[in-house]
Amino acid sequence: MSGQVDRATLLRVGLRANLLQAAWNFERQQGLGWAYALAPALARLYPERATRLERLAEHTAYFNTQPTLASLALGAAIRAEEQRAAGVGDAAGMARLKSALGSTLAAAGDRLFWFTLRPFAAAVGVLLALAHPQRAWGALALWCLYALPHQGLRFGGVVWGYVVGPSVLTGVFRDRLEYTVRWLAVIGCAVLGVAFAWGLAPAGEPRPIAVQSALAVGLGFGLLTAQRARPSPTRWALAIGILGLGLALRVHG
Repeated sequence: MSGQVDRATLLRVGLRANLLQAAWNFERQQGLGWAYALAPALARLYPERATRLERLAEHTAYFNTQPTLASLALGAAIRAEEQRAAGVGDAAGMARLKSALGSTLAAAGDRLFWFTLRPFAAAVGVLLALAHPQRAWGALALWCLYALPHQGLRFGGVVWGYVVGPSVLTGVFRDRLEYTVRWLAVIGCAVLGVAFAWGLAPAGEPRPIAVQSALAVGLGFGLLTAQRARPSPTRWALAIGILGLGLALRVHG
């Protein structure tokens, strides 16, 4: 990594990124938190107080994205500000960069965190809670599986965004994101199916384990097919769920 902004400054930006939404409001949404997080980098790039305050005021404008992946945007913005301090770029270009990064990262972050990682962590937590009801393994697993990637991206994303710059949203990032989302979804569905079967038949009881297995398989396949865009995910889920229930009733009968 080269440039005017060192790793210690990027670390400070990452720490402040945790307060991105502390001053959230309807007018500027994350704008104030964004400027607060970016302030250490601006202080290093613009020693003159007047210029620094002018740049800081610009960054209090409207901004909104998925809070965790905002670290990538912060890193890219720092690189752009570094170039701007050297005489390349202007306020309009920075505004366009923030708009593009904000909207794209919002869509990607919602899929990764809200729709994939959080349900996956919850499914693993539930399964461990069922397996060890007298211990806190379930709560600990849920916290670690969600918080560690979350905080890792808070800090690592700033460095990544700074190193790559405005091209942080190129094909490599999207390919990795799609791969991560796809496999977390598959594994999460399998874990949820196992948890469902465990809840219905703890330790293999009652006797007709085939009934509970069929229900778990139906649920797992229903959730997997619900991720398909076509045909309707709801119809896929309902169809596979009904199939699993029918098989379970047949075995039970």
